[in-house]
Amino acid sequence: MALLTPLLAFLYHLPQVYKWLLKPYYVASLFMSVAFLLIRKTPGICEHLSTQREDGNPCDFDWREVEILMFLSAIVMMKNRRAITVEQHVGNIILFSKVANVILFFRLDIRMGLLYLTLCIVFLMTCKPPLYMGPEYIKYFSDKTIDDELERDNRVTWIVEFFANWSPECQSFAAVYADLSLKYNCAGLKFGKVDIGRYGDVSKKYKVSTSPLSKQLPSLLLFQGGKEVMRRPQVDKKCRAVSWSFTEENIIREFNLNELYQKSKKLNKSKGDWIKDDAGVNRAFG
Repeated sequence: MALLTPLLAFLYHLPQVYKWLLKPYYVASLFMSVAFLLIRKTPGICEHLSTQREDGNPCDFDWREVEILMFLSAIVMMKNRRAITVEQHVGNIILFSKVANVILFFRLDIRMGLLYLTLCIVFLMTCKPPLYMGPEYIKYFSDKTIDDELERDNRVTWIVEFFANWSPECQSFAAVYADLSLKYNCAGLKFGKVDIGRYGDVSKKYKVSTSPLSKQLPSLLLFQGGKEVMRRPQVDKKCRAVSWSFTEENIIREFNLNELYQKSKKLNKSKGDWIKDDAGVNRAFG
């Protein structure tokens, strides 16, 4: 059962995986992830490589290369235990595959290792993972609009994600947060986002650090009446985030979204009980 569940989950998301893998960023990443395998196994190229195999076959892995690949597989399995989206699973595989390629190429030939490492650095600096572009009910704040929106109507509860575009964790969480907004957004419960990588003053005011060491990205803050009520992840005395998994189930439970949604829907009804006459005066009806 432990093996069946992730397999079924993978098959369920398979069409979505194909859609991501066809994007240029992932096509290039996958090619770089299997670069050593291609060179080691391609006839006409592999014959010119050195090897430590006893049979002298340069077109197959030696025992040390197999050892490195097995160690990589163990690390990926450990990291993916905490992954919450398919993007994170794929991202972990790509990241550690590139690390293994660097080690394998340097071990094979220092010149090939330097060339591959240079390609990785150039790719990292010039190519970014595609941002989530799916449907959502999310209001994007700036440093000039966030306070006004949170305080505009005390009856409205806001859940606001503090994020940075350069953060892989924020990029992976985008689809989860968008899905929650589609399910729970209503007149009395709204979802917002603010890019604190761009608006540093907002980061300081709401005490959400953008430092990778703090592990506070992304952060979800719940506001009622314009005031912060709770946040996840929580922050300890050393200003570091307490480990917390940003799964949809955790967010629904911790923020009590089902109850919040039921209460917030009443605001729709109360708003619907009023209309404006020609003079712009609110009048009850019904």
